[in-house]
Amino acid sequence: MSRWMELPRKVAVGSGVVLEIPDICASLSLRPRALIVTGPNTDDVVGKAIFELLKDGGYQPKTLITSASKMEEVDRAERMASEIGAGFLIGAGGGRSIDVAKLASVRAKVPFLSVPTAASHDGICSAQASLTINGEAVSVPAQAPLAIVADTKIISQAPGRLLAAGCGDIISNYTAILDWQLAHRLRNEEYSEYASALSGMTARMIVESAPDIRPGLEESAKIVVKALISSSVAMSIAGSSRPASGSEHKFAHALNLIAPSRALHGELCGLGTIVIMYLHGGDWKMIRNALDQVGAPITASELNLDAETVIEALVSAHKIRPERYTILDSGLNRKAAAKAAEATGII
Repeated sequence: MSRWMELPRKVAVGSGVVLEIPDICASLSLRPRALIVTGPNTDDVVGKAIFELLKDGGYQPKTLITSASKMEEVDRAERMASEIGAGFLIGAGGGRSIDVAKLASVRAKVPFLSVPTAASHDGICSAQASLTINGEAVSVPAQAPLAIVADTKIISQAPGRLLAAGCGDIISNYTAILDWQLAHRLRNEEYSEYASALSGMTARMIVESAPDIRPGLEESAKIVVKALISSSVAMSIAGSSRPASGSEHKFAHALNLIAPSRALHGELCGLGTIVIMYLHGGDWKMIRNALDQVGAPITASELNLDAETVIEALVSAHKIRPERYTILDSGLNRKAAAKAAEATGII
């Protein structure tokens, strides 16, 4: 069977590149009517500017303010796109706006452009959308953006916590790859050396740059954005999120189920990567040090999570996406979970 690889046709990363949106749309021969999906805060940050830029460029934009990563918001965006005859959608903001635009564009059968205002996770450029369905965070297949416009001037002004979370999401590639290799050996799961190598290179880039990554710096924003895009390309090559999502992501989702809305996705993934690397017998201290250097949390207490919650998440994480085999699916018991969490200092 053949497999299609989805990659963006245009990627603009740099200071002030949001001003190039009309030219990018023209180069892609996009139809004139556009739906901008953004949030109440990010509309002020970038949404209104995109609206005026498109209008001045001869396009006919409309704006939808979305307030949650829920299927109901996707339905709203799809309906509005249909009503105005949108030729394309733009997701402008954080993960919520981009994910809603991403999935709505699939349903409306039109392309979408990703315009992130923060570098907090690889959803800004992946073909997966994260939504809350029945109170649970679910990853839904969607489509990759036709173009990514990452303005580092805007992204560098986002709260430093978001940048650190993005680093955590990328660093988690280390353990995602180890889990993928384990599944390949024990379950004969299809494995891509190329996708794995690209994902690993991306994680190493962040670890090696960690001492220099600081909030408020455009160069730091550029490093993290490029890494997020590279990680997304690895997933496109693999045809799944395997190169960037393993047991550390299962742990993150389990934590979010037990103690909802305590932390950002990338923060939980980073914390999980420390303890999962320990279970794999790898250099978990390197992971912890890199996360600490970029300002990401390295203990559960920094996220107001107690030891029992962390242990329960480690033990129950294998129930998340059971079809995806990881080291946690071999049967981690409470005693071993507590030992690993204590040994790495996350509790």
